[in-house]
Amino acid sequence: MNYLADEQRYTKMAYHQTGKSGLKLPPISLGLWHNFGGVDTFESSRALSRHAFDLGITHFDLANNYGPPAGSAEETFGQIMKKDLHPYRDELIIATKAGYRMWDGPYGERGSRKSMVASLDQSLKRLDLDYVDIYYSHRFDAETPLEETMGALDQAVRQGKALYVGVSNYNAEQTERAASILKSLGTPFVIHQVHYSMFERKLEQGLQDVLAQEGIGSIAYSPLARGLLTDRYLENIPADSRAAGGSVFLRPEDITEEKIAKSRRLNVMAQERGQSLAQMALAWVLRKGHVTSALIGASKVQQLDDNVAALNQLHFTEDELALIDQILA
Repeated sequence: MNYLADEQRYTKMAYHQTGKSGLKLPPISLGLWHNFGGVDTFESSRALSRHAFDLGITHFDLANNYGPPAGSAEETFGQIMKKDLHPYRDELIIATKAGYRMWDGPYGERGSRKSMVASLDQSLKRLDLDYVDIYYSHRFDAETPLEETMGALDQAVRQGKALYVGVSNYNAEQTERAASILKSLGTPFVIHQVHYSMFERKLEQGLQDVLAQEGIGSIAYSPLARGLLTDRYLENIPADSRAAGGSVFLRPEDITEEKIAKSRRLNVMAQERGQSLAQMALAWVLRKGHVTSALIGASKVQQLDDNVAALNQLHFTEDELALIDQILA
């Protein structure tokens, strides 16, 4: 039976302007960093994508090396597009990135024109798409002139292989330089993907000011601190968690007693607000409207429902914000 999207999907979600561009993103976007690789069950990945779109989540975020194995998340999503989402292509914002290690040799990573152009061509083949909506430089490359990396993003737009471009993991100075170069090239630099959560606040140390000055939107990855800002680690490390499974992204030693103590206090506060800890953490990231979208991961459909429900209570009082800062200090 062919998939038909929920007809009410656009009544469930309000969309945010991305910086000063015409691009709008849902406040909650779906990242395919985990649970969409070749080691994962396809039907589970498929169910997550379909349900996300039914909720009004139109933005799906990938990178060339997502998996495992590297590249397999794009292949999985390419199959989901072919089987289910292709009729809705013009309603979707699909992003990918390049910069981290992807293939052997000197061109399989970093920000050279050779690497960035070749990687996008590979990504489009895996996704079975003519273009992506956003193409990112996944990390700053000190070994390559920034003009070359930004020139490769400009080339992708001019060739019709990307509509917009962005950067990820750039600091404030690097972002400002990138914005200047892209502006001179006439290329729409619309978004910065930044690691941001209650436990990771570098965005507030100058980068947010640059983004506001340049009219660039932002999307926060790991807004739940890879699960630490959920109820999963409040007591112990669950057997089915990333930490217990030997994930290189979240190890048992990352789950410190200090962070758990803070999470427990935040959890009490969230309950007083009528939210789960995860919902409050997402609402906090989206507070004041500085961040365009929060990028979540999910392994179960119910997690999507729970995370989107954060949008029902985004307001914080000044006293609540002060208490959160006190807890996190």
